[in-house]
Amino acid sequence: MKVLKFGGTSVGSAERMHALAGLINDGAPKIVVLSAMSGTTNALVEISDALHAGQKEKAELLISTLEEKYREVAAGLYGTENARNKARELILTHFKLLRSLAAGAFTAKEERVVLAQGELLSTALFYFCLEEKNIDSALLPALNFMRTDSKEEPDMEYIGAHAAAELAKRPGKTLFITQGYICRNAAGEIDNLKRGGSDYSATILGAAISAEEIQIWTDIDGMHNNDPRVVEKTLPIAELSFDEAAELAYFGAKILHPTCILPAQMRNIPVRLLNTMQPSAKGTLITEKSTGDSIKAVAAKDGITAIKIKSGRMLLAYGFLRAVFEIFERYKTPIDMITTSEVAVSLTIDNTGSLDAIVSELKEFCAVEVDAGLSIVCVVGSLTAEKEGYALKIFEALRNIPIRMISYGGSENNVSVLVDAERKKEALIALNKGLF
Repeated sequence: MKVLKFGGTSVGSAERMHALAGLINDGAPKIVVLSAMSGTTNALVEISDALHAGQKEKAELLISTLEEKYREVAAGLYGTENARNKARELILTHFKLLRSLAAGAFTAKEERVVLAQGELLSTALFYFCLEEKNIDSALLPALNFMRTDSKEEPDMEYIGAHAAAELAKRPGKTLFITQGYICRNAAGEIDNLKRGGSDYSATILGAAISAEEIQIWTDIDGMHNNDPRVVEKTLPIAELSFDEAAELAYFGAKILHPTCILPAQMRNIPVRLLNTMQPSAKGTLITEKSTGDSIKAVAAKDGITAIKIKSGRMLLAYGFLRAVFEIFERYKTPIDMITTSEVAVSLTIDNTGSLDAIVSELKEFCAVEVDAGLSIVCVVGSLTAEKEGYALKIFEALRNIPIRMISYGGSENNVSVLVDAERKKEALIALNKGLF
């Protein structure tokens, strides 16, 4: 059994749903995880924001606009009146629910129910499409098996047992359609997976049922060796290790959320990144093994703030770093890069929500400098300490770019440098020319 995830563009129109139906109809056992129709989640967030602000008239207008979009898609999706009637009834039911939620008190609990409607609609509409084409399939309700624990982490034991039970209820079926992104929380309420969305759903489900392979289908042919939005003539990477893929995802490769790698890595299940627009393209295969000592790709992460911490008491003071890190831990602020000397620590963060409070506490025992408007440029590959020459290639390529920080050694898969954001594009182009 394989698990295949398709994003919002793959179900974003009647034409794309017909193409998707043809793509998955090959007889092989699979679970298809679908996102909401493109644009839907943003619209639902806007509706929720309006309701939180007490703007009920605005929310009603947004609900009506979204409902009309779904009616237009349904009108073009089906060829029989029977299928159109089922779709109309489905749409009516979901938008009645949205209006009932909008009419009463609106809290975070109601918001989570609103945000779930996109995936519930897209999967049901697509299931009706398969049904009309006489493609045998079954709808697998994610809310019956996808669950998080009290720490908002996936409850893998629960998911595996309940997913198996749902599959067992449908003997003889080999094609299953289910929702991405949505789940129930530890209290049994409708919730969502937040980080990584439907990609995360696919890797969690694939790991929980010990799938043969997890496939993430997008509109690009795999992970590229540089940012194709910035650099011309980038190339897809044929193979990556889990660690290499996670580094690239964390440091800016938008095709995959870094959280999504972990469930597959823990169960050693291959992840393949494929292109719905070019189904025959090889894409990128992510497994536990790395293919040789080499530089694989470059990525960049924007919105970085650097914090330089200096104290005369740091010299030989073994508790200094602990005191620094405890402050960041208290404010739940992850650190991206860190470098140290005998008298100073420089580190970077991308979440500045608690920056003022963090700086205020740090200043109680050290001098602090803050510098914003920076980018991390990350070179990823199998960069073992014994391998000669790669550092020279990296820094020779960046010889004309002022570097604010350098980080290497925490991982054998990553050399990171910090540059001014306005020099990021120049750095990516220089590395592309110098490394590839």
